[in-house]
Amino acid sequence: MNSTTKPVNQKAWFLILPVLVCVAFSAILPLMTVVNYSVQDIISPDRRVFVGTEWFAAVMRDEELHAALLRQLVFSCAVLAVEIPLGIALALSMPAQGWKSSAVLVTVALSLLIPWNVVGTIWQLFGRSDIGLFGRAMGWLGIDYSYTGNATQAWLTVLLMDVWHWTPLVALLAFAGLRSIPDAYYQAARIDGASKFAVFRYIQLPKMRGVLMIAVLLRFMDSFMIYTEPFVLTGGGPGNATTFLSQYLTQKAVGQFDLGPAAAFSLIYFLIILLLCFVLYNWMQRVGTQQPEVEQ
Repeated sequence: MNSTTKPVNQKAWFLILPVLVCVAFSAILPLMTVVNYSVQDIISPDRRVFVGTEWFAAVMRDEELHAALLRQLVFSCAVLAVEIPLGIALALSMPAQGWKSSAVLVTVALSLLIPWNVVGTIWQLFGRSDIGLFGRAMGWLGIDYSYTGNATQAWLTVLLMDVWHWTPLVALLAFAGLRSIPDAYYQAARIDGASKFAVFRYIQLPKMRGVLMIAVLLRFMDSFMIYTEPFVLTGGGPGNATTFLSQYLTQKAVGQFDLGPAAAFSLIYFLIILLLCFVLYNWMQRVGTQQPEVEQ
């Protein structure tokens, strides 16, 4: 029997052509420009010299970069260590349904609507010892608080600001995961006389693994690229206490106008984020596929 093959309609490719054009202008072309700058020494607009991997080698030997990378890793790990458990706890304490649930959801999500530069300005005023509520409260407690003069306090203030701004995102994702759990699981747990901790350990936490993976990846990537909030709040100071990788890159490219090293560093920065996210995602995938051990 002869089989006839229908002709394939290729006109659908024209529908994604605008997307491809937008991606090319917004991502691919700028990336190629950065790659071009990273292998050249731009002496003037009309004069440039090919240097190969010289800028990459110079960046890798930069001790300030090593310090900024360590500072960034510690900050991102601290963000995950605080925001993930706090977001889960907040989601567990939120009402499950009714008008109270809607009101709490709107209230929790308010901080997510504030632009990043406004968040930095809010905490800049909030932490002032003369007019800021937080700064005055620290003074009343006998703590000599100054986020502009003390490196440790500046770092902790940036961390507290990020926790205030982004913990609601984790809480909303965890709340969505909790609401997707069928009531049959809770009914079976009540019949078995399971404690609240057992319900959380063997029902809620495993069912939330998917949304928590998304929360961890989103918060890690965003915290690893943080720029606006600490720049507005502390300007990277005091000293280099809150100078993270993105600020260090901006100083190279804009402040010092070293386009070659800045381009090389931006590519390394991009690859570091991809590598860490790939490792983190695969690790969470392996953990997520492991079934929890059920007590007998």
